[in-house]
Amino acid sequence: MRSLFGGLARAPAARIDSDASIVHGRELSRGFRHRADVVVVGSGASGMTLAAILAEAGLEVLVLEEGPYYRHQDIAQFTPTQSLRRLFREAGMLTAIGVGQTPLISLTVGRAVGGSSLLTGGVCYRIPSRVHHEWVREHGLTELSEARLEAAYVEVERRIAVTEVPVDMRSLSTAKFVEGAEKLGISMKPLRRNTGHECEGNGRCNFGCPIGAKRSVDIAYLPSLLAHRGRVVSDAMVDGVIERGGRVIGVRGQLLGGAFGAPSHRFEVEASAVIVACGTVHTPGVLRAAGIRSYGLGRFLTLHPCARVVGRFDDALHGWDGALQSCFADSLDDDGTLFNSVYTPVNMLAASFPGVGPELHARVRELTHYGVFGTMVHDEAGGRLVPGIGREPTLLYEMAPRDLARLKKGMGVLAEMAFAAGAREVLLPIFGMTPLRTMDDTRRFAAEPLDARRLECLSFHPLGSARMANDRRRGVVDDSGECFEAPGLFVVDGSVLPTSIGVNSQVPIMAMATRLAWRLRDRLV
Repeated sequence: MRSLFGGLARAPAARIDSDASIVHGRELSRGFRHRADVVVVGSGASGMTLAAILAEAGLEVLVLEEGPYYRHQDIAQFTPTQSLRRLFREAGMLTAIGVGQTPLISLTVGRAVGGSSLLTGGVCYRIPSRVHHEWVREHGLTELSEARLEAAYVEVERRIAVTEVPVDMRSLSTAKFVEGAEKLGISMKPLRRNTGHECEGNGRCNFGCPIGAKRSVDIAYLPSLLAHRGRVVSDAMVDGVIERGGRVIGVRGQLLGGAFGAPSHRFEVEASAVIVACGTVHTPGVLRAAGIRSYGLGRFLTLHPCARVVGRFDDALHGWDGALQSCFADSLDDDGTLFNSVYTPVNMLAASFPGVGPELHARVRELTHYGVFGTMVHDEAGGRLVPGIGREPTLLYEMAPRDLARLKKGMGVLAEMAFAAGAREVLLPIFGMTPLRTMDDTRRFAAEPLDARRLECLSFHPLGSARMANDRRRGVVDDSGECFEAPGLFVVDGSVLPTSIGVNSQVPIMAMATRLAWRLRDRLV
């Protein structure tokens, strides 16, 4: 094996769009060995954020990403189904297996340079104050106070151009639910998103912005990384670490250049600091390969279970025309329920309609008349990850009865909003259930027991599988992100969050990564 970048000239800033500093691992004809100041495993919201900050400080940073690299211009041309195949882990089929009265939960996780930041709806919340207080008061993590993270929040929001969604960007689908909410006395507020003022309202953020308005990390951070000596190797799957003198000093793995993406050649990278940013689902696997056996590893997983409710109205709404997500309501937030506007791509929305044959056909013909809204719960830590047969771990999740009740209540409230706005029928995400057609139907639904196994449930924010603590008996990493059991090995992704946060996790993860990057920069520079 050889040095990957031996003899290659550094890419000047003027050529950052030429991909000169991005190596497609699947195209390499042999393996490599390399030495860097910092190696980062994973290129999503946390990994790319930290990598860019450290590169800007003058450190030589190498990012390894298991997934492929696509330019944002290429992603803009993908259809939703192409995005599923190319950008989503397991082609969008990744699920958490429900235990007991728990639904099968579909997870959205990215697998490409840019990670899950490519697939977000762009929603930007900060961690609620009460969660920060809990982390300080009950977990003793004074470094995670709201005041200590303020500077990191400000920096992230500046770089990804967080702005408030104007009312005129709301789709008519969203407007219908807002109308119903107002009649019920529920206040809707504008969301903040990382689209600056460039959003055109194409309504397909979860599959890659067609105009590049959404400032995912491939747009907001990658150019700076490449301009400051940083490098990225795609198609590079890490499967172990290198240790010396009781300290982690590097990683090893396989390039995915074989047939159908099978492993091809081996690689090794040594560095002064080894950063794991594989996300909540895959970081535990890398840590297990490093010999970490902490009780908390792979446990305490939270998912923010979500459900969508669909209403059919007399008016043609064309719900895809407008910002995908533009407003929210937290008036029920005291019990952990949040409502976010959303719209589902029409092909996927049609596939979720009840009925077959003529009944289904009749609904699809009226697709323009359907509006969609979503609800999400601030859940307890009911999940865990166990090694699977192949590359993917097995996710097990047991929903707390309280959380199931919250999710059901949220669906009921959304149904009431739809009827208050004039909906003719409401489709709940419950397999085999007939549509609701009156407000009385909604009240009956609220009074009847729900078999959770019939519920269509989604998750976009897995968190907490390698949580941070001030004591190795309570967590996997310390407040600097360094593993208690593996000095030199740091974790910066959503897996370190001590608890569920109850809001979309993009900005919280990036703020945590920014804070940890600043601390690591001070140690290394």
